[in-house]
Amino acid sequence: MHRSLKFALLASIVTVATSGLALAQQAKPAPKPAAVVAPAPTPTPTPAAAATPDAAQTDAPIVTGFRSAKFGAAEADVVAAITADFGIAKEKIRREDNPAELTHALIITVPDLLEGGGTADVAYVFGYKTKTLIQIGLTWSKATDDKMTPERLFSNANILRAHLLGAGYQPESIATNAVVNGGLMMFRGNDSKEHTTVLVLQGAFRAGEGNQRVLTPSGLVVYYIADSKSPDIFKLPTGTF
Repeated sequence: MHRSLKFALLASIVTVATSGLALAQQAKPAPKPAAVVAPAPTPTPTPAAAATPDAAQTDAPIVTGFRSAKFGAAEADVVAAITADFGIAKEKIRREDNPAELTHALIITVPDLLEGGGTADVAYVFGYKTKTLIQIGLTWSKATDDKMTPERLFSNANILRAHLLGAGYQPESIATNAVVNGGLMMFRGNDSKEHTTVLVLQGAFRAGEGNQRVLTPSGLVVYYIADSKSPDIFKLPTGTF
């Protein structure tokens, strides 16, 4: 994977049947891997990579952005939030354009974004029309941290999934352990305002024992999305072609 964060919106992610699915924590032959089982939704301490909560009232959105950067913020405000949250100067922030969606992202590299989880990239995505913050993506991989291992990615994924399962997302919106292109969607859920969080463990599948498909992790991505149903991205007008 290129070091630049792949920040395309995940509105198209769907749940797929996952019978006989397992995870391999390393590329070399390993002991029989454990089947993927969603952990019980018990509250856990908030990790460093958690979404910004608003606990003032029970019907408030639990995802308002990431740290000090809020959905709907202008680029200058996000730059200020990055400096406040991580002490990163403006000249250290990278920019990446998405020519298909006509959006752009500000990208930073943060050591130990999740405590003990290794170095990650954080991408703040700005909408096509509004030019304001519509999505935040967090990525861990060998490209962001040359010391990253499949075991660490697997551990990070389980820590974050356990947290998200206990974070108060709308129960009817939650999906776990769904096979998607290039990996396993370990969590997807909406808050009370239809803001979406997605956790994807990326990697390659191989055949395991019986009918199992074994995933060797190569990356982990968390997306916080303001509006996954009608994202602010470029679309050709109806009837144009």
